[in-house]
Amino acid sequence: MDKRQTTPKLSVCVGGYSTAGKREINQDAFAVKDPYSQSERNIKGIVACVADGVSCSDKGQQASHTSVTQFINDYYSTNKSWDVKQSASKVLNSLNSWLYQHNQDDLRHNGLITTFSSLIIKSTTAHLIHVGDSRIYRYRNKQLTQLTYDHSRAVYNNNTVLTRALGMDCHVDIDYQGVSLQVGDLFLLSSDGVHDYLDKQTLADYVDSLTENSSTQDFEQLSQVICDDALKQGSSDNISCLLLQIRSLPNANLNELFMHLNSLNIPPALQVGNEIDCFKIDKILHDGVRSHVYLATNKLTQESVVLKMPSLNFEEDLDYLLGFYKEQWVGQSINHPSIMSIAKNIKDSVFLYHICEYVEGITLRQWMQEKPLPDLQIAQDIISKIVNAVRVLQRAGMVHRDLKPENIIIKTADDGEIEVKLIDFGTVKINGFEEIVKEQQEEPLGALDYIAPEYLNKGQSSALSDLFSIAVIAYELLTGKLPYPNNQGQSLDRARQYSWVYQPIKIARNDLPVSLDNVFKKALNPKLLERYSSMSEFIAELSKSQKKQSSKAPKQALLERDPIKFWKLCTFIFMGLSALELFLLLKNN
Repeated sequence: MDKRQTTPKLSVCVGGYSTAGKREINQDAFAVKDPYSQSERNIKGIVACVADGVSCSDKGQQASHTSVTQFINDYYSTNKSWDVKQSASKVLNSLNSWLYQHNQDDLRHNGLITTFSSLIIKSTTAHLIHVGDSRIYRYRNKQLTQLTYDHSRAVYNNNTVLTRALGMDCHVDIDYQGVSLQVGDLFLLSSDGVHDYLDKQTLADYVDSLTENSSTQDFEQLSQVICDDALKQGSSDNISCLLLQIRSLPNANLNELFMHLNSLNIPPALQVGNEIDCFKIDKILHDGVRSHVYLATNKLTQESVVLKMPSLNFEEDLDYLLGFYKEQWVGQSINHPSIMSIAKNIKDSVFLYHICEYVEGITLRQWMQEKPLPDLQIAQDIISKIVNAVRVLQRAGMVHRDLKPENIIIKTADDGEIEVKLIDFGTVKINGFEEIVKEQQEEPLGALDYIAPEYLNKGQSSALSDLFSIAVIAYELLTGKLPYPNNQGQSLDRARQYSWVYQPIKIARNDLPVSLDNVFKKALNPKLLERYSSMSEFIAELSKSQKKQSSKAPKQALLERDPIKFWKLCTFIFMGLSALELFLLLKNN
């Protein structure tokens, strides 16, 4: 592979203008952020936004300016793994709550209320976030198209009133849509002071004058021309226009991450005693076709670590390298005791590998072999902790997709408490990452015996797909068998023809409560919408079954509960009987 090749980068040209027009105060605001950091641009994109504070309030200017500046600041501070919709929604809902709360101090015509329209360019998609009657247009192939819907209604004398805006209510419905991009696409963001006075054809004629060679100054001058024309046409409102053109786009399937990965060398298979960077190999933990895993010592700190290295067989497999990178991202971005951490690469290292936390313990597979058919309470404790770990990923916008006993480490603490830790994140789906690089796998990732039907057949995965996998693990933990035994060990083609005939748990183990079957049937339902709606609901139902079993469990005999006390009681009884027999004999004599 030619490691000197470069991939196209996202680039835009932007310019805008805003004026108070015939009013004393300009209550419009716009802002743009094109991150200097290529990494930040890849992860969060380029943001442009326009806001129009309501004219009936003297706090309109504060509302609009606060909205655009705070949105941009907070958006770039959101979790890296969140997708655009999740990040923007979180920020805008918080911003709306703040505006609304401050409005309670002065409810009469003096509120912090503003429209808000934002264009977020990430990879090859434009994400539109919108509330109010500001607008976003796209100019493509000589056609100007309005992409947003005005949240307003007409009243008397051709006036309009807002029906939705930031700060207007304690809850705000935010419009979102994703639009595929083409090089040359030109977006126009405007307040109603522009589009209420200039029709679409007039605006289209203006933006048609821009070319791929137009400069930022050209964009700013044209924005001012548009605003000045709106003023001439009788606009009595504040007037704002923002223009943004797509100059180049990254490849939809590749980006700079691949170039970074390809610039590093995959190490050959190592032996005990070999050294790489500052690490010395102590033990070979796994030597497989896809990867090599070693226990090593950091010579600088004397700490034990686990080094995971890709196999040379996948040196030119971009999908595999993507998974390898994602695993590192997950391990570095999530700090939680139930998630294996991955350290940053050694500075200036020329090799591609992970520096993973050394996790003591055994895999759940080994634990199940050593302690088959555990008590329901113990099994529930383990499953609850697995769910807690998976929910950490879920809150970060991730789906594991390869949950199986081999990817779960079990450690029993000195006090008998069982600890759980998830490992292996190469198959994790990261919502924010999916917007940068589209997966190209034609086959599902993960062990076929554990993955959900919708992922197996359609490649679609969600938190409920992980719930299905957890339920399979729970069933196997309790019974030593799989819930769909006819499907076990099939090839992918055969697996896609699964009959999904559930085997009742009582066939494998009759000492468990009957209600447990209903729990597993629902959690393992092949139809996504018929499963539990959340993992917590599944755990709650498991807990109910466990409590029913405890309440109905027959009381143990005293000999089993306390054998010493049993034999003491027997001795007292025998002594009493002997004394009574002696008394009767003496009385008869």
